[in-house]
Amino acid sequence: MYTIAALYHFSRFIDPDSLRAPLKALCEAQGVKGTLLVAGEGINGTIAGPAAGIDAVIAHIRALPGCADLEWKRSTATEPPFGKMKVRLKREIVTMGQPDVDPLARVGHYVDPTEWNDLIGRDDVAVIDTRNDYEVAIGTFDGAIDPKTQSFGEFPAWWEANKARFHNKKIAMFCTGGIRCEKSTNYLIGQGVEDVFHLKGGILKYLEDVPQEESSWQGDCFVFDNRVSVGHGLKEGPHMLCHGCRRPILPEDTVRTGYEEGVSCHQCVAETAEADKARFRERQHQILLSRARGEDHLG
Repeated sequence: MYTIAALYHFSRFIDPDSLRAPLKALCEAQGVKGTLLVAGEGINGTIAGPAAGIDAVIAHIRALPGCADLEWKRSTATEPPFGKMKVRLKREIVTMGQPDVDPLARVGHYVDPTEWNDLIGRDDVAVIDTRNDYEVAIGTFDGAIDPKTQSFGEFPAWWEANKARFHNKKIAMFCTGGIRCEKSTNYLIGQGVEDVFHLKGGILKYLEDVPQEESSWQGDCFVFDNRVSVGHGLKEGPHMLCHGCRRPILPEDTVRTGYEEGVSCHQCVAETAEADKARFRERQHQILLSRARGEDHLG
C-alpha cells in the first residue's frame, strides 16, 4: 500500500532554487516519488511512497521558512501512482498570471467540509468550480457553475465577463485541494467582492470527511496521478487517462470511435494532426517494448 500526500503551502522563499536539491535527495532516499513545485510564493505537489518516507518529507517541508503549520491530505493506492521524483522551480506554484494576487495578504472565509452543504444550499450563494473543464466533466457539486476554462489563467477573464451575474450574491468556490481558491478568493476580494468563501481542504477533504449518503458531490474527482480519479472515502475511481490529450476517460470509452491506446480518444481524435498521431503511436510502441522488458514507465 502506497501513502499519497497532496500538499501546498504559501510562504515567502527568498531562494526557492536552493530548496530543490535537498528535497529531491531526501525523497529519493526515502523511496518517495511524485512532483513538488517550488517558487518564491511557496510549495505545491503530490508525492507517494512508504508511510515513513512521506512522514520524513513532510517533516522536512515543515522545517522550511514559514511552513511549520503545513497541512496535507493523506490517501492510499494499491499501485504506485508515480514512476519518478521531480522537484521543479516555477514562477508560481499554481499559475494564475495575476502579479497582484497575494494569498498571504488575505483570502476568503474558509468553510469546513461538514458545513459546506449548508452554505451552498442557500439561495443567496453562487457556487463556482475553479477547476479546468475536463476536471469538472467527471464530477462536481450539485448546482455548481462551470466556467469552462481550459486553464486557471483564464479565470480572471471569465470573472470579468460574468461578474454581473453574481450581483448581490455571496460567492463560494472550490477546487481539488484548495490551492486555486487561495488565489481566486484573493483575486475576487481585490475586485471588490467581500462575501467570498472557499471549501477548506478542497474536494479531497470533503470526500474524506463527508459520508456519501450526506454528500452533495456528484461523480468523481480528477487527481493528477496515475489513479486519475477518486470518489467518496478517497477510493480509487474508474477513470483512465487518454495519453493523447491527458483527459480522463472511462473503460467503456475504449470501444468508442476514435479511441486508440496511447494516441487518441473520442474527445481528442479530431483535435490532433496525423503527424502528432504518428508521434504518439511511436511513443506507445516504445512504451510497449519497455513493458515487455519489464521496465517501469509510470509518469
